[in-house]
Amino acid sequence: MSATIAADQVSYEDLYRRWEHGNWRATEIDLSRDREQWRSEFSELERRAALWTYSLFFHGEDSVADNLSPYIDAAPTEEQKYFLTTQQVDEARHAVLFARFVREVAGHGSDTSSALAATRPELTWGFRKVFGRLDRMADELRRDRSKPKFAQAIALYHLVIEAGLAQPGQHFIESSLQERDLLPGFRQGMANVSHDEQRHIAFGVKVIADLIREDPECRPAIEELLREVFPYTAAVLVPPNWDERYITCFGSTLEELYTYGGAALETRFRAAGLDPTTLRVGLPFDLPAEERARRGLLLLRAGYLGQPNGPVKPSAEATEILFDGVRRTVDPAAAPGAKLQWEFDDAEPWHLLIENGTAAVSTGRVERPDLVFHCRLQDWIDLTAGRVEPWRALLTRRIRPSGKLRMLARAPKLFA
Repeated sequence: MSATIAADQVSYEDLYRRWEHGNWRATEIDLSRDREQWRSEFSELERRAALWTYSLFFHGEDSVADNLSPYIDAAPTEEQKYFLTTQQVDEARHAVLFARFVREVAGHGSDTSSALAATRPELTWGFRKVFGRLDRMADELRRDRSKPKFAQAIALYHLVIEAGLAQPGQHFIESSLQERDLLPGFRQGMANVSHDEQRHIAFGVKVIADLIREDPECRPAIEELLREVFPYTAAVLVPPNWDERYITCFGSTLEELYTYGGAALETRFRAAGLDPTTLRVGLPFDLPAEERARRGLLLLRAGYLGQPNGPVKPSAEATEILFDGVRRTVDPAAAPGAKLQWEFDDAEPWHLLIENGTAAVSTGRVERPDLVFHCRLQDWIDLTAGRVEPWRALLTRRIRPSGKLRMLARAPKLFA
């Protein structure tokens, strides 16, 4: 009961009212001082790093503004539709702010379209994957306006993108500029953006809480979406060529950014009535946000997550974390007492046992397994990292399952 209290303390009418009181004008912010400081007080590295960060926001705001229309159509209530209409206005205004900065301060492009084109090379692999999924989600909503699909869409947009990705980025930008008293115009605009995003996130939390109460299919639909996108979200903020000076030059670390984002996402899950420790999404929400950030970055740096970059050199700790994630996505009720074996061509074997309603993983072989996966560790990594679709991995025989027919039939439910 307490998990839904935060969501129930706000109404859609109140959120709309806050929008009316919080309106601001992106076109009237004075960027003249920002232009001077950009040239005189930013080093070359700082300009490259800032342009990279702001470009991610610029393209993100442009994307969400473009994709909100089917959300409005799919919203079950008029109050939700009205608020989403205000949000589309907000996102367009945010895109205008970033477009002005890119053109007037950083000096790229003559209009919004050319500014977007000029900064497109800054986008990371993870960013392209996450926002590509947002594009597809908008198309899916046009065909399917059911509550479970709408719940997926809200979870992707308002929780994953806004709470898990945008919010830590906004905090990073605002704190770094405030500490050195830089870019006063842009900083003022970012403060306005942050206020807007807090309102959007509160709306998403409330919608998720309402949908879960109204339709029992919404929770598994959200879990399915989270399992799909979490491997991509981990790679959104990986700096170019892993040059962490893009972050540290402004007084933060990647570990701090990932910790902040993970904690923000967990808080919103709980406020929406979703206990994250019970979600079968592969993430260890029973561990502190700092440890989750450490694990995620370890997997990224080892090549187990993120953009494919040639053969992966096996790491004992990374492989252990990988299989802990596998354990957390398994539904023990789908195959009580099952024994699963991984036989790798390029690494030591692993196995998974389901006993007394829980799953456990370990290295080595198990006697008389019910299901065996024959593949390279590299292929399994690519599958779990979202680099190859399951059907394609099976069709091309990169993953070759064998075993008892009943287990082969149960495998899709076992692994969701």
